[in-house]
Amino acid sequence: MTLRFGTDVSTAETQYGTVLLDQRTGEYWELNPTGALVVRTLMDDGDEAAAVTALVAQFAIDRDRAERDVTALVSDLRNAGLLS
Repeated sequence: MTLRFGTDVSTAETQYGTVLLDQRTGEYWELNPTGALVVRTLMDDGDEAAAVTALVAQFAIDRDRAERDVTALVSDLRNAGLLS
């Protein structure tokens, strides 16, 4: 699944990760480096399995934990109405 943010969501890379701004509500989301990697992978036409593989390769976490983290982040973004 390719991740696409709604037209009212702005993204900015920071020194620490990625910041998302929901322009409708003025709320900011700050993604740490692992969250930023997941979002980048999904936005670059990767699927959730590719995001899990990227997390396992770049950070010292096991595959089960990576799968839970990817699923939770995508669910949170969807529930917040940030995805189109």
